[in-house]
Amino acid sequence: MDLNKKIKLKNFPLNLIVLIASLIVILLTTSFVVAEQTGPDSINITGNETKLALPGVEVNISGGYISSLNITASIQNPRWKAFVGWVFGLFTLDNSNGSTIYDWQLATISGNVYATRNDTLVQWDQIKCANSDILESENIILNHSNPNDNLTATFSGNTHDDFYVGTTHILSDSCPSLYTYINDTSQNESFQEVVLFDGVDYLSPGNLIYTTILEDSIEGYDGNKYDFQMIVPERGNSDWEGATAYYLYIELV
Repeated sequence: MDLNKKIKLKNFPLNLIVLIASLIVILLTTSFVVAEQTGPDSINITGNETKLALPGVEVNISGGYISSLNITASIQNPRWKAFVGWVFGLFTLDNSNGSTIYDWQLATISGNVYATRNDTLVQWDQIKCANSDILESENIILNHSNPNDNLTATFSGNTHDDFYVGTTHILSDSCPSLYTYINDTSQNESFQEVVLFDGVDYLSPGNLIYTTILEDSIEGYDGNKYDFQMIVPERGNSDWEGATAYYLYIELV
């Protein structure tokens, strides 16, 4: 080694060497936190409603006649249910006890809302689009045997924006998808919903995660303004009288 370099290293301040070494250790051991999926701090259910059955319509004809009828009916679908609402969020710096050193109120909302039947933690690092085989498996599990409104018929589209789930990039138009309605009318611009899957691969066990991309207070299905709308399946058994629980997660970016 060059003598001048030896002298420079020897005269280098010891405290500065320790500081640099400490910074290197900190950088190597620090976890870099990205947007993550979390259960909400709270959920306030402000409404829970359904369409009432209409009374019978009188048909009165004379005996000996045959009446030809065209009957039109819209029947409330017990095999599906919906969540709509608003998100009030903030970014925060908390410790493991939830104590906050600082937070930021969000003037606009962006991110995703997730719903799953899985009552344990979702494997977010394995997240990917569901495929038709996964949807068919869920049809069997939930007894959705009607081809008109089962999962594969309902999520028959594949048109949606790209988005991120944590660090996983979900490419546009890659997942089973649908658009819920605005002002009682079908549309294909806002309130996108896709179906994701958290199995290691498509042959491994996993769970479906229904995912809607957040809007920022826009008109929804009934003309009121919402941040999100989504539908999820209920059990399709004809004799089913219970309710299937869903677990909601949110990710704000």
